[in-house]
This record gives sequence, structure tokens and C-alpha cells, in this order.
Amino acid sequence: MTFGFASSAASSITSSTGSASRLARMLEPAEWAAAGIPLLRNPREVVSGLHARHSPAPTTAVVAVLDHEERLAASASFSRRPAPADGWDFRNALLAHLRRVIPHDLRRRTPVRTAVLLYCRDGDERWTEEDGAWMWGLRDACTLHGLRCGAYITLTRGGWQVLGEGRGGRQPSSTTRPGRLSDASFDSAPALLRTAGGASEPLRRTAAR
Repeated sequence: MTFGFASSAASSITSSTGSASRLARMLEPAEWAAAGIPLLRNPREVVSGLHARHSPAPTTAVVAVLDHEERLAASASFSRRPAPADGWDFRNALLAHLRRVIPHDLRRRTPVRTAVLLYCRDGDERWTEEDGAWMWGLRDACTLHGLRCGAYITLTRGGWQVLGEGRGGRQPSSTTRPGRLSDASFDSAPALLRTAGGASEPLRRTAAR
């Protein structure tokens, strides 16, 4: 009986420690707002372009890299695994996809490109601990890839919301059928991505699903 009690207590302590670690790897809205995240000039255009390109469903994350003129340089989408929200796991997933679609900028003294994250989820526009973990993960992934940390945007049934800014809209939403890329002005001036081999590819080839 003593052994059983000790084992249960140890499991409880381990569980509490794990929960505390996960909570440390998330950002509260006030922390995010104080981090000096650059504002998007036209968030609706960015959201519409990413929605048309990736058709995100709930639990889908879309990470995009914008150049200094807010043109899309690369993007990737992936589904979140069914596990407790942890900024560490989110950071690793974001970093892995960034490495697949665009070279790092670690040799630059200051970042010139910005990464933004669009996350499609259930619920309403209010901040959740899951959002806080994505914010932490995005900020850390940007640091490790030499990028400026940009906006975190949620896409729900009610529409889209740039967290920490109070900007949003009803369309597109998580239930909106994706439009055509040709209709999204976000895609009207394709940027070129310099690949590892030195060749330039059109924007349409930089997106990964």
C-alpha cells in the first residue's frame, strides 16, 4: 500500500511539473501586445490570400513568410496533433516547416522578413491557452530562423481576428469556401523565392501543404 501511494504521489508531482512547464511556454495577450509585433498593413488581404491558398480546416496552422513589402515569400500548412497545447511542440513544428520552404536569415544583423501565423480552430475569437502556446512557438521559431515575429491570427466560425490588435472581420471564416487565388490581391504580385541552388521560383511553387 505504501508503494502504491508513493507511486501515485510521484505521478501527481510529475504531472504538475509538466503542466507548469507548458504554462511557462505560452504568452498572455498583454505579453504579446508588449512584444512590439509589427502591424500588418492589410490583414484582410493576408488572411484572404492564405485562406484561398491553403483552405484551412479546424486544427490547421498556416505559417507564412512576408517580405519587407508584405508580399508572400513562402507558406506552409499542417494539422496540429491531438496533444496538450505546448509552445515547445508548436515551435518545433513551425520551425520544421519554415526550414522546408525558405532559407534562414540568421546571417543578417536584423531580420528583413516577417513570419505570420494563421490558426484555424473551433470556439470564438477570445484568447485561449492554445493561442498562447502558438504565440510562444511562433516567437521562438522566428528567433531560430532569423525572422521577425509577426501577427498571430485566428480563424473561427465567427471570422478572423488578429490577436493583440483588435482587428478582424467576418470573412473569411472557418466555414467559408476558399476562393480562387486569382481573386486574392495578396497573390497579384508574386514574389520570387531564391532556392538553395540559386534559382528563382515563382511564388506558386513556394507553398507547402
